[in-house]
Amino acid sequence: MKKKKFLVYGCMLCAFLLLSSILLLINMHFEEKAKANNVQYVAKMHAARTSVPVEKKLVEKATLAAIGDILIHDWLYEDAKTQNGYDFKPMLKQVKPLLLKPDLLLANQETVLGGTELGLSSYPMFNSPQEVGDAFIDAGVDIVSTANNHSLDKGEKGILAAINYYHKKGLPYVGSFKDQADQQTLRILNANGIRVAYLAYTFGTNGIPIPSGKKYLVNLIDGQKMKNDIQRAKQKADIVVISIHWGNEYQRLPSDKQKRLAQFLSNEGADIIFGHHPHVLEPMDWIQAKDGRKTFVVYSLGNFLSGQIWDYKDIGGIASIDITKYVSPSGTKIELSNPQFIPTFVKSTHRRNYHIVPLQTIGPAKYKEIMNHMTQWLR
Repeated sequence: MKKKKFLVYGCMLCAFLLLSSILLLINMHFEEKAKANNVQYVAKMHAARTSVPVEKKLVEKATLAAIGDILIHDWLYEDAKTQNGYDFKPMLKQVKPLLLKPDLLLANQETVLGGTELGLSSYPMFNSPQEVGDAFIDAGVDIVSTANNHSLDKGEKGILAAINYYHKKGLPYVGSFKDQADQQTLRILNANGIRVAYLAYTFGTNGIPIPSGKKYLVNLIDGQKMKNDIQRAKQKADIVVISIHWGNEYQRLPSDKQKRLAQFLSNEGADIIFGHHPHVLEPMDWIQAKDGRKTFVVYSLGNFLSGQIWDYKDIGGIASIDITKYVSPSGTKIELSNPQFIPTFVKSTHRRNYHIVPLQTIGPAKYKEIMNHMTQWLR
């Protein structure tokens, strides 16, 4: 009996000792874990680094181009006549891919697009089918210049009829206007984030007086007005383009008067000048403005589509210039570069089958002559 009691007490003692050991181990485990969680790490010392601020730049690019006189003689619109009206698109088919390449393309619409309702007419008082405009819109023209010596050939009615057509087609126009508010509205087109303002002026209207109280109908060359317009345009746009009707007909080099006017426009802030009226090509050039800027000028773009032939009157072309806009926290910078010229030729047979072709397809000798003529002052 005593032996059994001793055995029971022994087992109880062993159990107590075992339990005490387990509790002690558990306690030691939690203490070690707590210590681990309270360990402090000392950061290593690094050498000081120099911080260099990086100025981010946004670069935007666009190509602006222009073509010369669209001068629609009667044999041209007779050649374009169809059963239902007129179709000038075949005349542009071979140069359409070239016209579609620039981001913005200006054309000098020399003859009024008054349409058949006003009666079509040819030299010396032109009025043309509105389908002329349809063809050039289809070929890529983005804006037309309408200030020239034939602007008033059909009077105020002709200008208003043409403007009504442009509005219907959504084609911007500049140079002739329907009212004062229209004249004061800047024509600003956007090309890849570059804002381009277009202005247009002419030396006169072939002796046809502008109606009294309606000077807004046609922009005439006037130093103070051009200065004011350029200043307004520069406040809203990155680039100012001038389309100007000037010079002497059939002269292949600009007059001193043209050069002086070009310098004036450059000094006032014009970036690009596209000249019209001589009906033949006059060279391209760079002009240094008084503030150090460069202005690109084409003194005459010649005839792009007309019924005139011989003596260089059937040769025109596409002049283009690249625009780069740099935008950074420190400001905006505009750069003009890469002036190009693609000469064209109005081909026909006995005043029929008119179509414009790249001059290079006519022959290398004439192409080389024209390219040398147009680029002689750029070299």
